[in-house]
Amino acid sequence: MKRNDVRNVAIIAHVDHGKTTIVDSLLKFSGQFNVKSDEAQDMVLDSNPLERERGITILAKCTSVNYKNTIINIVDTPGHADFGSEVERVLKMVDGAILMVDAVEGPMPQTRFVLRKALALGLKPIVVINKMDRPNATPSTVIDNVFELFMKLGANDEQLDFPIIYASGRDGWASLKMEEKGQDIEPVFTTILNQVPPPEADMEKPLQMQVTILDYNNFLGNVGIGRILNGVIKKGQTIALVNEGNINSPKITKAVRIDKFYGLGKQEVEQAQAGDIVSIAGLEGVEVSDTVCSIDNILPLPRLSIDEPTVSMNFLVNDSPFAGKEGKFLTSRHIKARLEKEAQTNVGLKIETLEGEGKFKVYGRGELHLTVLIETMRREGFELAVSSPEVIYKEVDGKIYEPMEFLTLDIESQYQGIVFELVGKRSAKLENMISEGEDRLRLEYIIPSRALIGFKNEFLTNTRGEGIMHHSFYDYMPKVNVSNLRTSGVFIAKEQGKTTAYALDNLQISGQLFVGPGAEVYEGMIVGQNSRDNDLVVNPCKLKKLTNMRSKSADDAPMLTPPKIMNLEQAVEYIAPDELVEVTPMSIRLRKKVLNHLLRKRTSQKESEE
Repeated sequence: MKRNDVRNVAIIAHVDHGKTTIVDSLLKFSGQFNVKSDEAQDMVLDSNPLERERGITILAKCTSVNYKNTIINIVDTPGHADFGSEVERVLKMVDGAILMVDAVEGPMPQTRFVLRKALALGLKPIVVINKMDRPNATPSTVIDNVFELFMKLGANDEQLDFPIIYASGRDGWASLKMEEKGQDIEPVFTTILNQVPPPEADMEKPLQMQVTILDYNNFLGNVGIGRILNGVIKKGQTIALVNEGNINSPKITKAVRIDKFYGLGKQEVEQAQAGDIVSIAGLEGVEVSDTVCSIDNILPLPRLSIDEPTVSMNFLVNDSPFAGKEGKFLTSRHIKARLEKEAQTNVGLKIETLEGEGKFKVYGRGELHLTVLIETMRREGFELAVSSPEVIYKEVDGKIYEPMEFLTLDIESQYQGIVFELVGKRSAKLENMISEGEDRLRLEYIIPSRALIGFKNEFLTNTRGEGIMHHSFYDYMPKVNVSNLRTSGVFIAKEQGKTTAYALDNLQISGQLFVGPGAEVYEGMIVGQNSRDNDLVVNPCKLKKLTNMRSKSADDAPMLTPPKIMNLEQAVEYIAPDELVEVTPMSIRLRKKVLNHLLRKRTSQKESEE
């Protein structure tokens, strides 16, 4: 049986290729905004403050529009590979996918990542060449590159015969012809109705729905979101939660509330049937991959495969002298409860409690995945300390394998030499080099994940901010040698106090400062970078001694270079294995794990002897 009144489609793309913007245009066209279009909020689905600040989608979200008496369920997916666990699960809910590609940039690393997932599931994507309003758009070249990417990823003949739409999500138009500007976004709706198959749905079969997205409601508890494959579910119905591991002991619970997605919100319904994407509240103990079924017919669906984490970081209780001055939640109990709550809905995350008080190892899909969690926690009032990221190795047939990334660099030709040198010392392997115009190059590399830690900052500095880089997880490959990437030591504060301009003026001759005058510092805190490779204990709080002697230069005010203020991601990338980042709602500080200088020397001596 087919439900011709429903279409389920996901929008997939690389970061910043316009997924959320085109959803805005679809919602406006279908009349979901009750205000004038120029007053409507942009990127309405990116409701999380971090998503709006960074301009990226972090969590998959559902919406729906009514077009010609057909409900079109649209799922907006993240474009960054660090949130790939969201994409994998969402694609299981839909029957079609819209692949968005920038009319200038063409296919990028995350385009490859999300497209591979879609093709593997047998979906036939609709290709939308977005941002046609850009002055240097080259749609014909982009289409050739997209076709080549489909071929590389093993698309079948049916998938290679993909429909193409030319659009500008920001201006709200789409066209089926490259040379013609469209009047509105309607061609996207028409193509979805014609190309996306209606969902197969049998209302007579026993109830089956696989939970693919988790949510939480403070009043109703755990919420499971998914597509009903078979049968009908009614509000208040007693249901079973089952997976392949607990067939004999399913969790019995009740569908307290059933919601369908309508426009920008949800609408409670009394019942839902096969083919619908719904949200069910009150599912106590629900996990991703659980099958919701009737208690009379326990029929679990195959588990969803979710890529394993590739990076880990230690989360520790903040034990610095400034602990408790800025945050509300400080203890290991608070941190543990918050991490466990996050793990309930963030499927790509794994938590492990380490030996010792207040130590947790958190595993994620990438550095961005974990720093987004840390940033969210600090905004909620948490104080904690985090270690440098470590990649997760695997042992295969006695050999050590490590995660590799597919790295794309867009640079001006004049920076070619310095960029080759930067990636060369990181054991990167050049896969492709494409000339883009007279003075731009696109370089494609396979590079170890650990070699990318700290690379972005160095890359942007050496290309004067003009280089563009993107990367996504490629595969596990045999471990390679990577030389020590941080060649500079640090300045470590000798004592607690306030920094003075006099002391900092003397320090800046030997390196770069991370703090300005009048900043509170403590013993063991990192206050700058040494120009040499050794760590140096310094006194940034030293006062100028006053004497009765006068000289020409005595009263000259020190000329301080502005300090380098790091954001959370830069700080996490910068620190060495024996250092931590202290994260509070107001501050980000770098420090040594062992604050006392003498204890630090003894610890390093013991480690060298061992």
